[in-house]
Amino acid sequence: MQQAEYYENDTTLAQYLEFHFGERWHGEANFPKALADAAMHAMDGRPLDRALDIGCAVGRTSLELARHFRHVDGIDFSRAFVNKCQEVARDRRVRYARPEEGELVTFQDQSLASLGLEEAAERVSFHQGDACDLPSQFTGYDLVLAGNLIDRLYQPSLFLETIHERINELGLLVIASPYTWLEEYTPKEHWVGGFKKNGEDFSTFDGLKEMLAPHFRLLFEPWSLPFVIRETRNKFQHSFSELTVWEKVSQ
Repeated sequence: MQQAEYYENDTTLAQYLEFHFGERWHGEANFPKALADAAMHAMDGRPLDRALDIGCAVGRTSLELARHFRHVDGIDFSRAFVNKCQEVARDRRVRYARPEEGELVTFQDQSLASLGLEEAAERVSFHQGDACDLPSQFTGYDLVLAGNLIDRLYQPSLFLETIHERINELGLLVIASPYTWLEEYTPKEHWVGGFKKNGEDFSTFDGLKEMLAPHFRLLFEPWSLPFVIRETRNKFQHSFSELTVWEKVSQ
């Protein structure tokens, strides 16, 4: 299955809706909420005017950020994901058929009010877009958050080496990723790390430091956030996403 087909697939959409709005599994926190909470901790008194959630999937992190920010833009490459985000924000409800076994599903229905997100939905706009080629109007952000995104981009450098143009001075770039580099998403020549360079191991963190150094400084040492994606009643993906926080430096 091609990348575009995967993300427009109804089963994948349901899995992501469960990931964002469903139950907690195997004792792990809700990852999209934990990601927003980590970003807010890093903001630490900085302005909370505008935030960008790039690679927003089905929108939970955008909504969580909108508890605090005056306005949040959520952008995703998948039209199916964006359509669902817009539906959830409009109806203030999350509805989906959760895969259980084979063709069997259970129907899930949850209000944003039950998550404390109804008011936040008024401050979020969702858009379809390409992180490697963002339209010019997406600029002037105090925070840009890229959750589990960079290892799914066709050329991550196009995002990493230009995103400073979208961020206000002393604003933050928060990146989280399991660094799962796969050639079906990213040609190997565009991987940020995970290979040998000059005979030495070159990690994605090494690559991030190199690409972001001209415009950002690392605020904290990286740390890991766990996440669980439920595929069916009996199958789960348990992973860890490395989180790094970068402050835009004065030029």
